[in-house]
Amino acid sequence: MTQISLDWGPSRRLFTVSELSAAISGVLGREFRDVSVSGEISGVKPAASGHVYFTLKDAGSQIKCACFRNTLRFLKCKPQDGLAVIVRGKLDVYQPRGDYNLVVDSIEPQGVGALQLAFEKLKQRLEAEGLFEASRKRAIPKMPKNIGIVTSATGSVIQDVIQIIRRRFKGVHLRLYPAQVQGSGSVEQVVTGIYYFSKSKWADVVIVCRGGGSLEDLWTFNEEAVARAIVGCSVPVISAIGHETDFTIADFVADLRAPTPSAAAELVTAESGELTRQVQSAMSRIHRAMEWNFAKVLQRLDELDNRGESIIRRKESQRWRMWQALQAKLGALDPSRRVAGMKSRFVMAASELEQAAKGAVIRRARTLERLHSALLPLSPLRVLERGYAIVESESGRVLTESASAVLGEELRIRLSQGGLRAKVSSRVESE
Repeated sequence: MTQISLDWGPSRRLFTVSELSAAISGVLGREFRDVSVSGEISGVKPAASGHVYFTLKDAGSQIKCACFRNTLRFLKCKPQDGLAVIVRGKLDVYQPRGDYNLVVDSIEPQGVGALQLAFEKLKQRLEAEGLFEASRKRAIPKMPKNIGIVTSATGSVIQDVIQIIRRRFKGVHLRLYPAQVQGSGSVEQVVTGIYYFSKSKWADVVIVCRGGGSLEDLWTFNEEAVARAIVGCSVPVISAIGHETDFTIADFVADLRAPTPSAAAELVTAESGELTRQVQSAMSRIHRAMEWNFAKVLQRLDELDNRGESIIRRKESQRWRMWQALQAKLGALDPSRRVAGMKSRFVMAASELEQAAKGAVIRRARTLERLHSALLPLSPLRVLERGYAIVESESGRVLTESASAVLGEELRIRLSQGGLRAKVSSRVESE
């Protein structure tokens, strides 16, 4: 018996994915070749090609939009986050991904979008309270030992911040308070992180940061609760939200606004090489000051020595004049008893003068000894005992920098014990 196959229903067409995408694209292109849509622009992203991509949204939905370079150049109203607009264009399907979007031909502004309007209202209110005033903002420590960070524990932002800080100054301590930086619950977590560092006072400075994004992505940092937490923090706060062109309420109330998280890491740490150069420069200035002070002390000692010699010569001259005067008086007095009495008084006076002169010399010697004891710790010989050396040229001039040495010149190196002679073969600049 022969069996016959019967088709009871209509035949169905089998599409490939590409065929279905092309068919949908054709339908959308015919039905929505010229449409006008109102909404709020969000997530503007310029591309290297010159095209701009963004999202048009309202309270219930959103649609992706593309504005090509040749169209963008003639638009009077450029795409901008938070702007309420009427967009005219046509629907198209990007077949490799199966996404549909609105290819923009023109943009007409309607006014400020809801998010942008909320941003401006809060900004005006907080500014009126004086929270943006420079006078209330605190200076960021130049060399903080402990840095607190409030951001997401995942992603590239925290890794970049840690890497830059470790590279610039390894001795600093970091502590992360992980917080969600967008979406539901993010405001509460960021506020809790700021309050944690404010209450513990462990950190010398706090960095609140996240990567770039649309106005909605960054909205956590436009919330009043976050702004109040930053203002109330007991330690200085650096705000580093998004890219350089992004501004949030947190940026305005923070003690310092960094254009990016990476920039915040650089601003908060001193570069170790620069610190080394500053220390070396300070040591050089101290060395020159010590040399100058030592020279002044030696000059003072010379003055005291000259003054002591002058006093001794003056006393000797006085004694000589007194001796001559007494001799004259003795010669005028003939009686032996008066001569003997005068001689006795003369001897006594001479003894007193001698004692006075000796006392003056002793006092001066003690003064010189005290000065010598005070100068001894500053003596270059004490510096030499700690391992340093004094380098002199052939002419006896002390060298303090390599540029003063002449190639081939023979140098004298004075050590704590003895000395050396060396010849200059090359000069090495300061490292």
